[in-house]
Amino acid sequence: MSGVDLPGAIRLVRANNVRALDPAPAMFEGMLRGWEQQQRSRLLARKTINDRLSLVRRFAEFTGTYPWDWTPEDVEAYFATRLSRGEVVWSTVRGQQGDLEMFCAFIADRRYGWAKACLEEFGRAPVQVCHDWNTAQHVAEFEGRPGRRAFTYEELQTFFDAADDRVEQIRKKGRKGVLAAWRDSVLVKQFYAYGTRRRETSMLDLSDLRHNPRAPHYGRLGALQIRYGKASRGSPPKRRTVLTVPEVDWIVPVIQEWVEEVRCGFSPGRHPALWVSERCGRLGVRRLDEVFAAIREHADLPAELDLHCLRHTYITHLVEFGYPERFVQEQVGHAYASTTALYTWVSDEYRNRLIEDALQRRLERGGGGTLMPQ
Repeated sequence: MSGVDLPGAIRLVRANNVRALDPAPAMFEGMLRGWEQQQRSRLLARKTINDRLSLVRRFAEFTGTYPWDWTPEDVEAYFATRLSRGEVVWSTVRGQQGDLEMFCAFIADRRYGWAKACLEEFGRAPVQVCHDWNTAQHVAEFEGRPGRRAFTYEELQTFFDAADDRVEQIRKKGRKGVLAAWRDSVLVKQFYAYGTRRRETSMLDLSDLRHNPRAPHYGRLGALQIRYGKASRGSPPKRRTVLTVPEVDWIVPVIQEWVEEVRCGFSPGRHPALWVSERCGRLGVRRLDEVFAAIREHADLPAELDLHCLRHTYITHLVEFGYPERFVQEQVGHAYASTTALYTWVSDEYRNRLIEDALQRRLERGGGGTLMPQ
């Protein structure tokens, strides 16, 4: 087994003929380099790998020991401390415990040689310290922040009005930033009208505005091509096409005006980005959050609403408009319908409408107003 060249194996990371002056930290750093190589061979994203390495380093710093001395009690103490400080939410804890479990499985796997080397060097070998009885289990369908929700119709209108009002206020005061405020107003409306994620929106190019042959009256705004959808398990970014639905076709002239009349004011030259910054570059993800926060504050809306809530609202409204589940799922790029369901908050108004329709159908059939058991 020791001769197999698996990505991350100790023989590919550490030289056999070199002995470190301080073997413990050298062994630990070698483990991290080996694990990094193993994950890179799986084509995982750089951010995913870096986040996992950072977690292992923080855990080691918290315990004050190295992996061959870790115990299940260390896992309990570490995550109990983080939860007590309010540093993480449930889903984050479960994800980090899974990452720590993967690292322990890697260094304890005899095919990579780390366990054998630790036993020879320190007299102790690393073992798995994450088990069913000391880690969080996935028992709830929704593990996000309870406060996260969709906008109400009134909140959504207030938010859009505030975005437009910022433009007028800056214009009246004769200050710089009218074009940026205009861009921001159109930008947040596009977030809602197509239900896009932050990176998907940031990476949009002018060429991603597509015609829909079945809706020629929308021109080049009949659909939005998403080329940088959320990847999973080392896959490249997923692609999808989001169709413009009639209920939000007010977005068509809004974006057309931005593309044809306003965007050129930033002097973007040949830059392909749909959303350009004041420095003629692509608008970054962090800047998108800042734009949303500024408009939310101007609208005096609750801080629990974040940019992703516009996507929740889009999904909810598609359901309320009566679109089939499969259509909604494909519009937002979810692999499973159950994921789409978690994002959906169907309003009381919509449910009452369904009840009224059901009662009307029953009355038309000549049935009574009450269902009685047979």
